[in-house]
Amino acid sequence: MKAAIGLLEIKTVTRGIEAADQMLKSANVELVMAQPLCPGKYVIMVTGDVGAVQSAVRTGKTVGADSVVDEFVLPNVHPGVYPALAGCTDVKELKALGVIESFSVASAITAADAAAKAAPVELVEIRLARGMGGKAVVLLTGDVGAVTAAVRTGSAMIEDSGFLVDRLVIAAPHKALHEALF
Repeated sequence: MKAAIGLLEIKTVTRGIEAADQMLKSANVELVMAQPLCPGKYVIMVTGDVGAVQSAVRTGKTVGADSVVDEFVLPNVHPGVYPALAGCTDVKELKALGVIESFSVASAITAADAAAKAAPVELVEIRLARGMGGKAVVLLTGDVGAVTAAVRTGSAMIEDSGFLVDRLVIAAPHKALHEALF
């Protein structure tokens, strides 16, 4: 992947499609994701050099105007974010389980990135707004101390924005829960 990712979360599908088109036309970025999510929001994610991603997100924010729910530009994104977004992290052992729940897709991804950079944890999945009323959930695992530190850091990253719904650390999750989650 490239050096940075940027994301816009927009209230309407039509404005989201227009923003995606303009973002791609305005800067040398690659489209990672452009799709509708619950409840009728539209999410656009691009990757590229930091300056190009910043320019594309600025353009998308201008097009989206009052429809923008949330956004970010993450330079040097943690490498664990990509497989967690795809839901393809192969979890061999669930140690302590950390959960961060957010009202927006963008804030969940920024929380996941901050959590993964704060402590030696494995990002398991970043669930994006499908079937959750527009909310997003970050799941991570590792030693209980590391998971606690990661959840604290990731939650703090989004708490002031008002997007944090809740957070949780389970020191020793039941085996059936592991099977249900993965």
